[in-house]
Amino acid sequence: MAELATIARPYAEALFKTAGADLAGTAVWLDELAAIASNEQLQQYAGNPSVTAAQTFDVISGVAKAQLPEAAKNFLRAVIDNGRISVLPEIASQFRALKNAQSGSSDATVYSAFALDGAALADLAATLEKRFGRKLNLKVELEPELIGGVRVVVGDEVLDTSVKARLEQMKAALIS
Repeated sequence: MAELATIARPYAEALFKTAGADLAGTAVWLDELAAIASNEQLQQYAGNPSVTAAQTFDVISGVAKAQLPEAAKNFLRAVIDNGRISVLPEIASQFRALKNAQSGSSDATVYSAFALDGAALADLAATLEKRFGRKLNLKVELEPELIGGVRVVVGDEVLDTSVKARLEQMKAALIS
């Protein structure tokens, strides 16, 4: 979706510049707004010509878990006024990329067959940071079909040490 990326870039860059030292705080409320905006029913509601920008703002800010700071409210109003609610998830993604580039880190998703406790996650994080050569912001998602082990996705790199992947490799070796 190059078009969404093109539309989102100026918003993400402007927000990144204005966030200053509070990049982490901005990322938190931006991710929450992006999650809310990705709801199909909300997008239909916001796209309804009989719904005003103020009504859309009230709905989104009412759904937000925490009280939005003034900067978040102003940003949300600008996005709504320009009819860009559907672009909010892409804005959040590009903002995270800018934030990660500044800090020299990357987002990583760890898919695990079982829940990981704090110590196991810390050990895994240290190993993965050494393997990928940069600081990683880990997010864990359960995926029981892996049977065991983990699959790690960092950008376009994938490290798959799951039992499912090993079984697939064995199957391919036996078939050929």
